[in-house]
Amino acid sequence: MKPYKVLVVDDSAFMRKIISDLIENDADFQVTATAANGREAIEKVNELRPDLVTMDVEMPEMNGLEALKIIMASHPLPVIMVSGINEEGMKETILALEWGAFDFIRKPSISNSQDIMAVGESLKEQMREAMLARQQREARAAANKAPETKPSDIPIPSIPVIKPSLKELKSSLDVPKKAADKPQIDSKPSPEIEAAKRLKEKLPVDNNVSKKVAKPLASPPKPASEKFLNRSKAENHPMSPISRLVPEPSVEAFTEPPAAIADRKSGVKGLRKLVAVGCSTGGPRALKALLENIPADFPAPIVIVQHMPPNFTKSLAQRLNTFSPLEVTEAEQGMTLRQGVAYIAPGGYHMKVISIPGGQYAVTLTKEEMRNGHRPSVDVLFESVLSLTSLERHAVLMTGMGSDGAKMMKSLYDSGVTSTFAESEETCVVYGMPRSAVELQCVKYVLPLQEIAPRLVQAVK
Repeated sequence: MKPYKVLVVDDSAFMRKIISDLIENDADFQVTATAANGREAIEKVNELRPDLVTMDVEMPEMNGLEALKIIMASHPLPVIMVSGINEEGMKETILALEWGAFDFIRKPSISNSQDIMAVGESLKEQMREAMLARQQREARAAANKAPETKPSDIPIPSIPVIKPSLKELKSSLDVPKKAADKPQIDSKPSPEIEAAKRLKEKLPVDNNVSKKVAKPLASPPKPASEKFLNRSKAENHPMSPISRLVPEPSVEAFTEPPAAIADRKSGVKGLRKLVAVGCSTGGPRALKALLENIPADFPAPIVIVQHMPPNFTKSLAQRLNTFSPLEVTEAEQGMTLRQGVAYIAPGGYHMKVISIPGGQYAVTLTKEEMRNGHRPSVDVLFESVLSLTSLERHAVLMTGMGSDGAKMMKSLYDSGVTSTFAESEETCVVYGMPRSAVELQCVKYVLPLQEIAPRLVQAVK
C-alpha cells in the first residue's frame, strides 16, 4: 500500500521540519509538500489532493482557521490543527474543531526532546484514526450507493432444449375434442373473494379522501434562559471573542465552599437527577449540537468530560456558553451542582461528583493517575456517579477514540441506571468510545447526534 500523502502547513520553517520528521517516523505517511501560510495551503490542496493536512493556527497573510473553512467547503479532508498555548491560539483552535477540523495537537517545545516525542506520538495516533475514520465513511457511502439488483440483472440459467421426435409431436396433438373444449380453470369465485365483494358493497365510498390533507401540529417553542435571550447579536456571533483564561483550579481537601453555603441559604432544593457525558475526538462539535438543544429549564445538572489539555477546556466552556440556553462553565473544585448548568472537567484533572449535606452534590477534582491514557477520564466520572444511587442518573457517550467510559457505563447499566445513550456510527467523527459501549451491550439508546438532545430531554423530564 502506498503511504498516505500529508501536507504540512506552518509559517515557521523550523516547525515545518519538526512536524515533517515526526510524520515520516511512521512509514504509512509521507510528507509530499509544505506551505508557509493558509493561502499556499489552499493552492496545494487543490493541486496535490493530499490525504491529510496538519495546519498551524496562527500564520500571516491567511491563518489556519480561514484556510480550514475554505478547504472544508471545497475539498473536505482530515485536518489536524497545530496550536500554540496562548489565548488567541486556544480560542481559534476551539473554533477550528467546531468548523470541521479532525483534532488538534499543541506545538511542541523546540528545546525539549521528550516533549517533541510526546507530541509526535499524539500526532501519529490522530493521523491513524483520521485515516481509519475516512475509510469507514467511504465504506458506508459505498454501501449506501450500492445499486439494487433488478430482475434483468439476475442471470438466467441455460436450459437444454430437447427436440421431440415427429411421432411424439403427432401424439401430443391427438387430443380428444371434448377434453380440449373443457375449461381448465373453475370459473366460480372463491368464498374469500365473494366475502370481500359483499363487504365492499356495504361500505360507503368517500370520493374526497384524496383531497383531505392533515395539517401538521405546530411544535411548541423551546424555552430559553433570560441570559441567552438578552445577549446581543455580537455575543452570539460565531466569531465572538472568548474571555481571558484563568489559571487552572487548585486541588485542595474538599470543604463546603462559599458557593455551596450561598446555595443552602438561598433555599436551593436538593437534586434528584443527574446527566453525565463523555466524548473525545470530534467532541466540541458534538457538545455544541447537544447543549444548544437542551432548554434552560432542564431539571438536572450535566457533568461533562471532554479529552483536552489544560486551559483548552476553559476556552471550550466559554465558547459553548455563547450558544447554549444552559449555563456552561469549566468546573472548579467544590462547585455545587445546579439544575440547568453544564460543568466541563478542566484539562489535566479527573472530575468526580460527590454528595454533600443538605441533599446537594458537588464537584471534586483530583490529580490521580491517568485512566485509559486520559486525565480527565470518562470512566472516573462515571465511576463516581455509580455510587449516587439516590439520584436518577443518565449517561451519554459520544464521538471519540478508544474505549474510555464504556467499562463504567456497563457498570451503570448493570446497576439499573435510568438510561444510557451512545452516538451512532453515522454521525461520529470517530466511532470508538460509543462502539465499545455498544459492544458491551450496555446502551439503551443508540442515536445519531441530532436526536440525542431531544431524546435525553424526554428521558430526564
